[in-house]
Amino acid sequence: MRELKFAILGLVNRNALSGYDITKAFSDSLSKFWEAKHSQIYPELRRLMDEGLVEYTVAIHGEKLEKKLYSITEKGRNELMQWLTTPEPLEPVPKDAFRLKIYFGENLEREQMAEVLKSQLREYQARLAILEASFATVAECPPEKFTPEFSEYLLIKGGILRDNAYINWLRDCADLLELSID
Repeated sequence: MRELKFAILGLVNRNALSGYDITKAFSDSLSKFWEAKHSQIYPELRRLMDEGLVEYTVAIHGEKLEKKLYSITEKGRNELMQWLTTPEPLEPVPKDAFRLKIYFGENLEREQMAEVLKSQLREYQARLAILEASFATVAECPPEKFTPEFSEYLLIKGGILRDNAYINWLRDCADLLELSID
């Protein structure tokens, strides 16, 4: 399935956007749960154009700079709605190199295992700090449901819960191994 297709369709369904704006959305708000590079976005935009799912208008920006503003077509909106309302099967368990290290942890000395756990804890704490900073800008649950702001609120909150659970698991591993990692 081309999830990038639906990510772009969802963005241009909200507002007409340039390729630059779409790329910026991936590096800003979408980066908390999805990533796409410039080199992936523009070819996907061309495919969406070829399939009649998006169209563009040319807007003048500044004195002479032209930029394409992409918007969703009716056909694109229909495909987006079909995708949004189709139940999503559970993804297979992702490969996780850290968990693989834990699986073979019997080969490590106590200090080595403690350092492996500490390193992962620092990584998750750093990512959690970024999510919490994003959440602080939202301040409180947006009163309007079914808005882009409310959707972002839900995703940031979910990311915080996920990372807190992972941090708690790391601490639990350390406790069970009788190691200090904080």
